[in-house]
Amino acid sequence: MKKLAVVAFGGNALLRAGQKGTIDEQETNAFEASKNLLNLLNRNYNIVITHGNGPQVGNILNSDQAGHILHGLPLMPLDICVAYSQGFIGYIIEQQLRNVLAANDLDRDIITIITQVLVNRDDPAFEKPSKPIGPYYSKEEAEKLMKETKSVYVEDKKRGGWRKVVASPRPLVISNKKSIEQLARNGQIVIAVGGGGIPAFYVEPNKLQGIDAVIDKDLASSLLAKQIGADKLFILTDVAKVCLNFNTPQEKSVDKMTIADARRYLAEGQFAEGSMAPKIRAAVDFVENTGKDAIITKTTLLGIDDGGTRIVIV
Repeated sequence: MKKLAVVAFGGNALLRAGQKGTIDEQETNAFEASKNLLNLLNRNYNIVITHGNGPQVGNILNSDQAGHILHGLPLMPLDICVAYSQGFIGYIIEQQLRNVLAANDLDRDIITIITQVLVNRDDPAFEKPSKPIGPYYSKEEAEKLMKETKSVYVEDKKRGGWRKVVASPRPLVISNKKSIEQLARNGQIVIAVGGGGIPAFYVEPNKLQGIDAVIDKDLASSLLAKQIGADKLFILTDVAKVCLNFNTPQEKSVDKMTIADARRYLAEGQFAEGSMAPKIRAAVDFVENTGKDAIITKTTLLGIDDGGTRIVIV
C-alpha cells in the first residue's frame, strides 16, 4: 500500500524575494518546485499538495485597493481574496506539475480543490493581527498606508522592511477532507488548503460565512495531514535545515529535533514569528498527534535522504 504525504509549499515556491510577481516568474518557479515532487513519486508516495499565499494575497489586496481608488470598484473582503489566490495558484501548480509529469512519462490526474476551513470567530487572533502578507515597505510607506487604510504594518528587522499583518485564527475543521483523502489514496495528486484555506465560521447554525483572515498554511497543512492519516508531513521553506541562532555567528543547523527540544527552542525565542515558529508548531502538532515524522526543508531537498530537519517524538 502506498504511503501518503502532505507537502506544504511555501509562498516563496512560486514568488521569490526580489521578483516582481509576474505570471511567467511564478510559472517558472512552480515548474522547478514541482520537479522535486518526483523524488516522492519515485518512492511510492501518494501526494497532497498545500501551499502558501502570503505574497500573492497581499498583491491581490493591493490591486483591489487600487481598483477601488481609481475606478470606484467595490472592495473585496479578505476571504474572497484568499479564494482568488487559491484558484490561480492551484491552476499554476497543477499546470506546471502536469508539464513535469509529461516530461517524465508519468500519468496522474491532478485535482485542485477550493477549500474552506472552519475557524472560531472569537479566536483571540482577531484582536492581535500577526500574519504577514504582501510586499515589504519602507517605514515611511508603511506609515502612509496605515493612515490611509487603517491596516496594521509591522517591521521585520531580519529581512528589512515593514509588512502588513492580518488576523490568523487557528484552523479547526478542513472541508472535504474525506474526498481529499480518497482521491489521494486512489493515486490522484490533490492540491488543497491553499493559503491555509478560506476562513469561514458559522454566523448561525447551518449558515457558513467568510471572515477577514489568513490562516497559517502550515497549521492548516498539519491539521489536514492528521485528518487524512498522512504518513509524513513535509514543510518546505527557503532554508535547507532549521537553524538555531539563525543569522548570527553562532548559527547551527539541526538534523533531528524531538518535540521536547522544539518546544524548548520555541520558549527560548529561537524561531521568528511569521517565519520558522509556525512551521515548528505545525510539525510538533503533527508528530505529537500521529507519532509520525515531519520534515522541514527547502524544496530542492524534498525526499532526499538526510535532507532537512526531521521532527520526531523522541
